[in-house]
Amino acid sequence: MTTDILPALLLVEDDAALGPLIVELLGIDFRIRLVANGRDGLHLGLTEAWDVMIIDRGLPGMDGVELITALRSKGVAAPILILTALGSTEDKVNGLDAGANDYMTKPFDVAELSARLRALTRSFTRARPLLSIGDWELDTTSRSIRSVYGPLVSLTAKETELLAAFANEPTRVFTRDELLSSLFQPTDQPGVIDTYVHHLRRKIARTVIRTVHGVGYQIGDAHE
Repeated sequence: MTTDILPALLLVEDDAALGPLIVELLGIDFRIRLVANGRDGLHLGLTEAWDVMIIDRGLPGMDGVELITALRSKGVAAPILILTALGSTEDKVNGLDAGANDYMTKPFDVAELSARLRALTRSFTRARPLLSIGDWELDTTSRSIRSVYGPLVSLTAKETELLAAFANEPTRVFTRDELLSSLFQPTDQPGVIDTYVHHLRRKIARTVIRTVHGVGYQIGDAHE
């Protein structure tokens, strides 16, 4: 299996020995990004697309439960497995109530961890809403877009919202004011729309969004 189609896993683990070991043990089945504190985990969780996350409880910078709560409050839907030495019933309840999908205690069995992650990614994949844009598929849950001609492209939350608005009404031409009022803050200026369109064209394809001169923007076919 090539690495560009392996599920993306965010691992937030501050143990200097355990983190790299998990990367080594699970690397055959997942594309793994390891960070060692809650702040970095929050940044990556919000700015990149993930199929699954493993989060420790006792993290520097931000506790694991706080991290999960913050991710869920921002609409991140990727499944999360807590991997921690804290194994009391109260700890498990707190973690699951914060938004985790599964909970494992250390020490752990690698085969069981891998099986649980596979189960989480299978259910997450089935639940994803996909929108077609020409030869591309926009995954609004994982905030990513993929073409049969190229690799997965990660999107920010706002880029995903903008593309989804276009893709849901492919025949509609949106004015800047319409996009601004529905997707952005009241303090933002119309020029922010042009900035996001520019970024999306650079990330995906020049034709992904079509300019309708004198009116606004419309979804394109994203095929160059």
